[in-house]
Amino acid sequence: MRILAFSDLHLARNRAEEVVAASVDADLVIGAGDFCDMRRGLDRIMPILARIRVPMVLVPGNVESAPELRDAAPEGAHVLHGQGVTIDSLRIFGLGYAVPPPPFGDWSCNLTEAEAEDLLGRCGRVDILVSHSPPKGVGDETSGGKSVGSVAVRDAAERLQPQLLLCGHVHESWGARGRIGRAEVANLGPTPNWFEVTL
Repeated sequence: MRILAFSDLHLARNRAEEVVAASVDADLVIGAGDFCDMRRGLDRIMPILARIRVPMVLVPGNVESAPELRDAAPEGAHVLHGQGVTIDSLRIFGLGYAVPPPPFGDWSCNLTEAEAEDLLGRCGRVDILVSHSPPKGVGDETSGGKSVGSVAVRDAAERLQPQLLLCGHVHESWGARGRIGRAEVANLGPTPNWFEVTL
């Protein structure tokens, strides 16, 4: 299966248009959160993504809540936050929000490590784990060299060993890739990223 994945559009219409144009060559599109800015603008970016004609999986970032994303998402899109879905025998589990909570203010949608661990504990066998926040130690480095990823996400990757762990959130690490055991980890960013997954 050919997968197109992205994160952190933050209302960038040109980036959204690039994703839509690329999607004609995809079997599945995955968006790893932060579609709008500070809880505003989903109504402006989602109509662009609604032009995607293949199955789509979205997780909320920290700039939109899960209910807000479910209300605004295109018809037929799968919005995952502590849930999974199977598409053409491909098992996908999604976890949104910022883990651990960053110092961004009351508008940010966050989870503690314990809350994230609880939600990720619902996940059994999985092929793709989509987390807005990166795992601790991979794709999570700030411009100051600080590792700000999630221990709970890393522990889940170690336990579940998915083929892919797709994330975003830490802008300075967009494009970073690594591995946690069998799992390929990618901090996506707002450009088209391509993956081949065997079923």
